[in-house]
Amino acid sequence: MILIENHLERLRTNEIKNLSEFVVRENFKHHTNNILPTGYENDVMEIYLEEMNYINNSEIFVTRDSSGNILGSIRVLKWDYVSTLPLQKIFDINPLSVIGDIQLNDIWHIGRFAINKEVSDVNLFKKLMVCAISPICKHKGNIAFAECDSKLLRVLRLLGIKANVIGESIDYLGSETIPVSMSYDGLIEFYNANKGLVSNEVLNQSPEKTELPESVVFSTLSYNYSLV
Repeated sequence: MILIENHLERLRTNEIKNLSEFVVRENFKHHTNNILPTGYENDVMEIYLEEMNYINNSEIFVTRDSSGNILGSIRVLKWDYVSTLPLQKIFDINPLSVIGDIQLNDIWHIGRFAINKEVSDVNLFKKLMVCAISPICKHKGNIAFAECDSKLLRVLRLLGIKANVIGESIDYLGSETIPVSMSYDGLIEFYNANKGLVSNEVLNQSPEKTELPESVVFSTLSYNYSLV
């Protein structure tokens, strides 16, 4: 199916392998001058397995060009308090210890944010962020966590997203990566200013999901996470 240019939609479950390939390639394109390391396919598979593990509690949004190729992606996950979040695996941070004094409703995680290096459309960036933070902005007691490249963190703040640093940075995927939290109060201004960029149809449609093959059904307690 040929899609219109810069078409925004929810990703189907059977395309998560393509998403994983896109995320890994774009990370290395941005941070290592287009050089893919030996064995990068292992990183692709780790992302694929991780996202299949999250699939019942997550939504993945992508933008595509007129040929259907992915131009950008982002994933929002509602934490079930059982699965290991990248924040825990990479930074050893317990989300419950850094939520502050809010009347907690739900905890979310935002990840798999990637945009084709050749694309410079700021509205594409804004659309993906609106999709990811939409569920967080439905309740004042919601909070989101993410592992954020230092350059991306600067862009978020310039756009009006208030992200709080909650730990020391590390060198990850060739760049300085920082753990951050984002509360309802820190997101709602950006959301209200930019939600008109995304149709209600995209935000509210039911994604097409498929039965998971036995090879990717596994316990969330025993899986080792790798990439954000």
